This record gives sequence, structure tokens and C-alpha cells, in this order.
Amino acid sequence: MMYPAGPGSGDSPEGFPEQQRIQPQIGDCTARTLDAFFTCRKNALLAKSSSPQVEGSFAMAPRGLDQEEREGLLHQWREEGASRLPTSVNEGPPLEKGLASGSLALLMASPEEQQDAASEDKWSNVQLSDLRAAEEPFSDLAGIPGEEQLEGVDGTVWTAVPMQAGPQFADCTVLPVGTLATEQWEEDPAVVAWSIAPESVPEEEAPVWPFEGLGQLQPAPVEIPYHELLWREWEDLSIQADPQGLDGEAPQFQFTVMSYNILAQDLIQQSSELYLHCHPDILNWNYRFSNLVQEFQHWDPDILCLQEVQEDHYWEQLEPTLRMMGFTCFYKRRTGCKTDGCAVCYKHTRFRLLCASPVEYFRPGLELLNRDNVGLVLLLQPLIPESLGQITVGPLCVANTHVLYNPRRGDVKLAQVAILLAEVDKVARLADGSYCPIILCGDLNSVPDSPLYNFIRNGQIQYQGMPAWKVSGQEDFSHQLYQRKLLTPLWPSSLGITDSCQYIAPCHPKRSERRKYARDFLLRFRFCDSACQRPVGLVLIEGVTDARPERPAGWSQSVPEADTPDPEPFFPRSTGTIQHSLNLTSVYSHFLPQQGRPEVTTMPLGLGATVDYIFFSAEPCENGHRASESGRRLYRDGALKLLGRLSLLSEDVLWAANGLPNPFCSSDHLCLLASFGMEVTAP
Repeated sequence: MMYPAGPGSGDSPEGFPEQQRIQPQIGDCTARTLDAFFTCRKNALLAKSSSPQVEGSFAMAPRGLDQEEREGLLHQWREEGASRLPTSVNEGPPLEKGLASGSLALLMASPEEQQDAASEDKWSNVQLSDLRAAEEPFSDLAGIPGEEQLEGVDGTVWTAVPMQAGPQFADCTVLPVGTLATEQWEEDPAVVAWSIAPESVPEEEAPVWPFEGLGQLQPAPVEIPYHELLWREWEDLSIQADPQGLDGEAPQFQFTVMSYNILAQDLIQQSSELYLHCHPDILNWNYRFSNLVQEFQHWDPDILCLQEVQEDHYWEQLEPTLRMMGFTCFYKRRTGCKTDGCAVCYKHTRFRLLCASPVEYFRPGLELLNRDNVGLVLLLQPLIPESLGQITVGPLCVANTHVLYNPRRGDVKLAQVAILLAEVDKVARLADGSYCPIILCGDLNSVPDSPLYNFIRNGQIQYQGMPAWKVSGQEDFSHQLYQRKLLTPLWPSSLGITDSCQYIAPCHPKRSERRKYARDFLLRFRFCDSACQRPVGLVLIEGVTDARPERPAGWSQSVPEADTPDPEPFFPRSTGTIQHSLNLTSVYSHFLPQQGRPEVTTMPLGLGATVDYIFFSAEPCENGHRASESGRRLYRDGALKLLGRLSLLSEDVLWAANGLPNPFCSSDHLCLLASFGMEVTAP
């Protein structure tokens, strides 16, 4: 157990805790206090401190006593206390005894003499050298049994360790030891200027350890390196037994997927009030870019899904760097005047592109879809090494998106996710009507077990009458008088998406909106009955508006009709229910059982939350279409198997690191990483 000492913790010059932190019983019990504290270092404190400093817990005689009373107290101490001092003090070297004598001589001096001594130089060269020499014997105590050998650093920390010399002093003694040595690592100037500020603990709430004769001491805050504080473990899930009883030894195509909101630099400048807790140097893009690239290189994913990718940074730095790392990248900027977007990158040695579909959620004229968020859907073909022979692997659909943040507009988020799922349904659908394996990544700005999350995972949501803020579950606006509620249908039929999140005619090409008419067809309107009728309210002008054209022989009296386009197909709209059939489940469980706390992926305004996800397609169990007791559909591994994942952190751990971003995590989100295996089939 370590205890605070030295500057910065409010201690006295010699490393002892402040006077108010130590409340030993004085008076008749002065000897018991001396048993624990009367060491060579305490003598030095008494000798070099002014009368206010030694008054109280360490004072041998109160101020104002006459010479006779002070001599009586000294005599009493010599008879009762000196014989009970530890052996290391009674039988110490003559230097320590001389120093103790000097200390007592100063205490026995009259108040006038003490004041005169304080006005002059209190320490002669001999006394200063004595004090330095008095600390040297403690250097030999580093090997005391029960105390781990530690490397010394600047400053002195006091700790209580068991003593084995003498039963009457078996409780503890006070020894100076070095502070905990932390692992050294090469630091950027921004990191050097960054340190964890120790939290101030109120005195009434501070954990204390009472020792007989020692009063109460507060544990010293130990600074833990960031790379140990933010340590994330790899959770191997491949060793778990398969629900179907398979041995799991069949060949698999294994790959890793990372999803990461890297925090666009423009958004930092637009919302600088959210990052006041960060040192300005760690918010610099060059510093952040270097950290992000190191994370990509360290985890080395095969597929990389990024959100909040600033366009100029992507084309100037990210894309060239990722290309040199072996990635092929696709990017979709947000619509309107937004400067960031989404990117999906894959290793060209592991996958081959089959198709890429950018998704825009903005629809002109629709108030529900007037936001500039986007998505990106890729269909990839895994590449099998020739050494494995004639085996094949089916395609893989990868989707990435960043939906609207506004916690009050859950209706917009739900519509955006429905459009993305419709695009995934079109890309991932095979010829036989089934779906290839699907991985959906992104920042959904919705918390676990919210209606939007359950819609993606369970495949259905009943939204009619639901408050819009409740869809994402980010904030509670139930106290507000006016609450926007979701009405049916959520989007109009002109959007071309059914309530099952499918396009009406996904295979039909889009028709040109501009019609083309031949000249002969237009001339037929010249003498039709409609053209010969006088419009109501037309001003009569002789020779101009009173003329009626003569109908040529052979012209039809009816209005000619052009070739009409195919009528809009009719599809039924369910009452307030949206569903999909992609069978998606989450890589993460959103709870840390060892810590007993929920996982978090970001800390907006200092509050931990999970808004980033990796969903993957699985097979529902027998009761999969019925919600379990927890309200979740049950799944098991299908063609896509989850092999492992990178653990997330809890809110209190990120609080200890001063939140996000920090010198090691250069985004306000944590990255998500998972390993998958796909079934390999023989020809």
C-alpha cells in the first residue's frame, strides 16, 4: 500500500502528511505516538520546522510553557518513551543520536530563542550535512522482506510494511521507498505534455487504513500508463462448442473486419466545445492521422469500414496510405455541402469486387428524408489460394453507414436504415432467393435494445404512435410537452420501398423522367375537340380569339394518347409495422461480465454510450422467430461464423483516461474489430 508524500499532495516539507490528516491521541498518550513516528526523519522535521509547523501532532511541548514545565516533560519522555523506541533508533549511530539531541535542544529553547533562531539561518552547514547523512541509512532498507524491490524515481513515498524485529513493533514502521516505476515508451511532444490528473478525493469519502499509533493515511494515486489503462483483449470465440455438435474442423475462409468512426477534423472545429478536455496538440490532424494509421497497421484488418472520413484528408492522405498497405478503397461523401463521408476498404489480395452501390438518403421533396447522410454497399468475392485446390467460397456483402445523430428525429433514422436494408437486400439476394453472408457496420447513433437496434436484430418494429425520440434511445425527452410521433405510413409509396425493406422493382432499370414526343404526334393536337373549345374567361378579340380552325377531313375528334408508361405497381402497406428478412445479429453482447458494466464505444459530453456496431448474418434457432425472455431473437452460426472480437471498454476505464480522444485513441469513438469464417465448398 502506497501513501502520498512530497509536493503536489499537500504534505509537509519532509514528506509527512498534513496536520489535519493525522489525528493521533496526544496528551498522556504521547509516548505511543513516539513509538511509531520517532525516527531519524521525524527528528529532522522537528529540528528544521518552525513552532507552528511542529505544533499539534508532533509537538513535544505546547507553546507558552515555562522552562520548568518543559524540563519536566523532557524528563518524563526520557523515562517513559526513550526505553520503548525501536532498536534502530536507540542503538543507531552517533550521528542520529546527535541529531535527536539537537532537535530536543531546539524544543527546550524558550519561545524568544525560537523566534530569534527563526529569524536567522536555522541550519548550519554541519546540520545540513547531518540531515543528508541521516537519510543514507534508509537506502539499505530496500530489501526488507514483504516489500517488493522497486526502482526509485524522484520524490519520496512513505509506505507501511511489516516489521519482524521485535514483537512490540510488529504492527508497522515507516520507511521511504521509491514510487512505482512505470514502463517507458517513446512519446510524441503532445504525449509528453499530457498526463492523468489525479482525482481529488474528499476527506470524508477517502479510503483510509488505520494503524495503531499511525493515525490515518490516504493511499497515493498511482499513474498508470495509457497503453496499460486502455488495454483491450482479444476474445477468441472459435473454441466454443457448435450448437449443432459439429467439430468445426471444416476448412474456412477467415478474415477480419474493422469498423471505426475516425472523427472528421472539420467536425472538431465546428463543435470545439465538445473537446475542451483534450490537449490541443492531440487534436491536431497530423498527430491523429499518425495514430490512426498505427491502429490500422497494428490490427491489420482485411476489410475496413470508416465513418466521418473528411474528403480532402481521404484523397490526400488516407487513400494513398491505405493503398500502399494493400487496400482498395471506395468512398462516398455526404450529400449537400457536408465534407465527410463513409469509406469501405478491402485487401485486394483477399477479395475481388463484384459491385459497389453508394446509397444516398436525401430525397428531394420529402421532409422525412431531407438529411445528407449516406451509406455504401459492396459485394466482394473472396479469393482462395490456388494451393487449396478447386474449392469455392460464396460472395460476401459488406455495408457501411453513418445515420443521423439528432436524438429527436428517430423517424429519420428509421427511414434511413430501411433504405440501407433495401439496398443490402438487392445486392445480397442470390438467384434462388436466398442471401449471401452479410456484414453491416456503422455508427447508427442508437443504443442497444432501443427500438431501432431491435428492428435490425429482430427483424421487425411496430412504430405507429411511437415518440420519435424513443426510436434511438439516446436521450429521454418524455418531459417535453410536444413530442413528434411516428405516423403510418412512415414514408410515401413514391419512395419505391415496401414495408419489408425491399425495392418494388429492384431489377428494373430506372426510366427516363423526360418524355419524348414525335412531331406528327404533336400536330394531332391542332384540330382536336379540346383545342377547338373556347376557354372560359378568354377575352374576345376580333380576328384573334374569335377564330375557329376548320377541322381537316380525316382528323380524329378525340384527344390522342401517347404510349403510357407502366402503371405504378400496387403493393400493400402494413399498419405501422416495418420488417426485414436478413437475419442479422450483433458481434458484441454490449456488456462486460467481468467488470459488471456495459460496454461503451464513445463518450459524448463525458457519458459513455454504445452507438457503433458490427452486425452479421446468422441462422435463427427453432424459436428464433419468437423473442426470447430478454426480447431478442436467438441465432446460431450459419454460413458466416464469428471467430473472435476485440473487447471494448467500460465508461469508468475511459474516465480514468480523461475520455476520448486521448493521446492513444485519436477519435471520440473506439474501433470495433471482429474475425469471421466462411464455409468453403468443394466443386
